[in-house]
Amino acid sequence: MVNSEQKIFYGWIIVWSFLVISTVVYGLTQSFGVFFKLLGTSFGLTRAETSAIVSTQSIFGTIIAFVAGRTLDKFGPRIIVLIIGASMGLALMLTSQTNASWQLFITYSLFSCVVGANYTTMAGTVSRWFHRKRGLALGIAATGMGFGAIFIVPLSAWLISVSGWRTAYMILGATAWIFVIPLSRLLRKNPGDLGLEPDGSISTTPQKEISVAEVNSGQVTGLTLREASRTRSFWFLTGISLLNAFCYNMLIIHIVPHATDIKVPEMQAATIISVLGASNIAGRLLIGRASDAIGRREVAMGCALLLFASILFLVWAGHLYMLYIFAMVFGFCIGGVDTTMTALTGDIFGMRYIGSIIGATQTAFGIGMILGPLFGGFIFDRMGNYSLAFGTGAMTMLVITALIAMVRRKNISFDHQSPGGHL
Repeated sequence: MVNSEQKIFYGWIIVWSFLVISTVVYGLTQSFGVFFKLLGTSFGLTRAETSAIVSTQSIFGTIIAFVAGRTLDKFGPRIIVLIIGASMGLALMLTSQTNASWQLFITYSLFSCVVGANYTTMAGTVSRWFHRKRGLALGIAATGMGFGAIFIVPLSAWLISVSGWRTAYMILGATAWIFVIPLSRLLRKNPGDLGLEPDGSISTTPQKEISVAEVNSGQVTGLTLREASRTRSFWFLTGISLLNAFCYNMLIIHIVPHATDIKVPEMQAATIISVLGASNIAGRLLIGRASDAIGRREVAMGCALLLFASILFLVWAGHLYMLYIFAMVFGFCIGGVDTTMTALTGDIFGMRYIGSIIGATQTAFGIGMILGPLFGGFIFDRMGNYSLAFGTGAMTMLVITALIAMVRRKNISFDHQSPGGHL
């Protein structure tokens, strides 16, 4: 039990733990772009075939994301994150020892698919710990995606330059074990586990009665997954998740190969992802906070329109400084869309089954993660450039804008007001 003199709300410890966990997990995932050409050259793969490695990972990750949502609702985040850390480390260690292309689809694709559980677990857990500051808290926790690009991706490029890709993967695998596994022990499912309520209020309800009291008081009311799936907003949010992932993963996997194709040195090309990551951090923090005050939909629609413009700009970007401009705008706004949509999911459907609901939308996200890299690789192999692939990505942002505009909270029967702004 936490006493009334506690200075730091434990929810913020949850947030900062997930920030570090996500930095490592997503940094390792995003670094695949740095290994992309090396793996293709080492195993004689086309770009579509190399893209299939990460797309296969996403296939399994899609299933894992759905399972993780139900597991989170029942058992909490500790066991899930422990498995993520152990499996990610093992995946990279085994990948470093491969000597045939088919082995990559087992070592990298199969064992690292647990990354699909990370966002569901992070978003579902943090959403339970915050109400008034949910957008800000989710934004901070998810900035690990940006920090991963800033620190892990350049580290990967440097390790490759000094020791080769095999040794680099061994070191990165050990990194997953060192950071993720210990931090999993700090995670808690609900504030009620420590005698608290969302945002740090002290519960006066005895510990054994907290879960019942929270349900009765509306703290954890909400729709089941089946009830949520009967609303149009659920399917709009699912479509947004799929298209957002399609565009994001296509670009994050192919931006470094594209940069080197236009004669940008590989080490400098890797910094594009770092710039994208830095702006992603700013976007998640600033836009997450703005969505608490202004409203989720309005902020997200503005971000989606800027994403449309930035990807069109990328089609004609022929110099490194232009790629940096793209990365700054894209990273800032993609983080904003992701954070606001996750917060909006909690606002609309409530907290009681938030893990299962986010897990379901993340299943769609996983499908987008599968299709995006494959589509980009397919277009390049057929046309010799990424212009059509990037142009298609830009068009998806217009569709996302329309879907965000159609999200509504009509006919949701539980009483749970959105923090700040309106829906």
